[in-house]
Amino acid sequence: MAAEPERVPQQNAEELDADKLRERVAWLELRVAQAEERRRALLHIMGDLNESNRRLGDQRKAMLHILGDYEDDRSRLARSNVKLGDSRKAMIHIMGDLRETTQEMERREQELREKQEQLVQAGKLATLGELTTGVAHELNNPLNNIGLFVGNVLDQLRGGDLEPARVEQELESAMEQVQKATAIISHLRTFGRAAPVSLAEVDVDEVIERSLLLMQEQLRLRGIEVELDLCSEELVVLGNAIQLEQVFINLLTNARDALDGSRGKTIRVATSRDAEWIRIRFADTGPGIPRELEQRIFDPFFTTKEVGTGTGLGLSITYSIVKEHGGSIAVEPTRRGAAFLIELPVMSEPAPEVALL
Repeated sequence: MAAEPERVPQQNAEELDADKLRERVAWLELRVAQAEERRRALLHIMGDLNESNRRLGDQRKAMLHILGDYEDDRSRLARSNVKLGDSRKAMIHIMGDLRETTQEMERREQELREKQEQLVQAGKLATLGELTTGVAHELNNPLNNIGLFVGNVLDQLRGGDLEPARVEQELESAMEQVQKATAIISHLRTFGRAAPVSLAEVDVDEVIERSLLLMQEQLRLRGIEVELDLCSEELVVLGNAIQLEQVFINLLTNARDALDGSRGKTIRVATSRDAEWIRIRFADTGPGIPRELEQRIFDPFFTTKEVGTGTGLGLSITYSIVKEHGGSIAVEPTRRGAAFLIELPVMSEPAPEVALL
């Protein structure tokens, strides 16, 4: 019975140990839980770190690609700069060559213009040579008339039978003939003079009539009849009267020569116009122009005449002058003889005199 009380402390000790053990287990479980939380956090951090490393790797690859593209662009730019420099040098060289070529072309154009002017002048002098005989006959008429009128006055003086009214009439008639001869000579001098060519307002019908005045004696001596069909409307062009007169005289001369040996010798000159163009037609009743030669008759030095009777420049000069006036000339189909049609632009408004290039 005495040992019974000693069993209580032992039981308390055991219970105390159990409590400590439970506390120890709880503490250990807490530490395990905390460790698990840290492990999970570490795994999460490691995942984020891996993701960051992956993104950093992608960014590094992108940066390397960008740097590669930049290097390629820089290389291309460097090559382009070299090419650009070479191109610039080539362009400067080309521009220099172009400037020299332009200057050479301008020089040659000036030479060509001078040669054309010389050719036109030579054509005018050749035409004057052909006109000399006819003009001499043309001057004979007023000179003979002057001699007649002056002779009548001298007869009155010698006979002592002066009638003032009659003397005045005879002298006035003589002065008219002097003026006519002076006009013919003055016109010849103007036509043959080498002067700066300029453009001004020109009446086409007046130029045709002046051309016929120089040619009429030659045509009359060869039995050639001239028919005029001039337009009643005003035919005004911007041109050079002397050059256009040379055109018309050349065509009249060709027609004159073509009519040698023909039975019916007629030259017909007709003019017409519309809102934009003035047309001048020269036609003759000669043998005509063979079709195979129509494309060559305006070539320089081409002629169907015998050697020594033609230079082959007349129609070539005519073509050049018409072109310089902004017009055209062509052979026109006709049943008999030859016909040339000239078209010149109408001058709608009066213009100041300008230099002809």
